[in-house]
Amino acid sequence: MISYKQLGFVNTREMFQKAFKGGYAVPAYNFNNMEQIQAIVVACVETQSPVILQVSSGARKYANQILLRYMAMGAMEIIKDAGVTLPVALHLDHGDTYELCVSCI
Repeated sequence: MISYKQLGFVNTREMFQKAFKGGYAVPAYNFNNMEQIQAIVVACVETQSPVILQVSSGARKYANQILLRYMAMGAMEIIKDAGVTLPVALHLDHGDTYELCVSCI
């Protein structure tokens, strides 16, 4: 099993603590395809904004879990290539079944 930390992601607890102390909000965006995640990541790099990348159960049905995982990993590579360090979390948005939640873990 691969840890979220190995992929370059952070957990939201840490992210929210920093945001609370710093007095800022953390945006969360759902993505279903490459164009969406690319736009999200490029904007966050330009604005130096932490971000939560969200995947819904509908996205899982549309794009499939393997492809979504590699898109998220690609997003981390874009950030790394830009030479910036941004906190990024990956989140299951509205996991509607036990099985879905387990498969995302």
